[in-house]
Amino acid sequence: MELIEGNPAYESYQESEIIINNFIFSEICYVLYRDKYKQAKEQIKKYAKHISSVKPEWIEEAMQFRLKWKDRGVSITDCVGYIMAKKLSIPFLTGDKEFEELENVEFVK
Repeated sequence: MELIEGNPAYESYQESEIIINNFIFSEICYVLYRDKYKQAKEQIKKYAKHISSVKPEWIEEAMQFRLKWKDRGVSITDCVGYIMAKKLSIPFLTGDKEFEELENVEFVK
């Protein structure tokens, strides 16, 4: 959402290759429609091209991770995204402070 909303802190990522999963895509759709974003359909079409499937074992690992972190209130979407990024050996780009100090995280605020 930071890229879509034009957050200047994320400007350097505008031309980066994007990989998202269905969990992230559903969150994007929800926020765009909830906030009545004027170009929602265009953004949805743009980001739909970047969906990569999550393997069942990654979801299982993500839920184990979430259980360990239940006191931090991390979302299912973020846990799945974090584990997926680790498995694909790509950085997990986030501004969520809960992930700031973790390995394989590119934290941008």
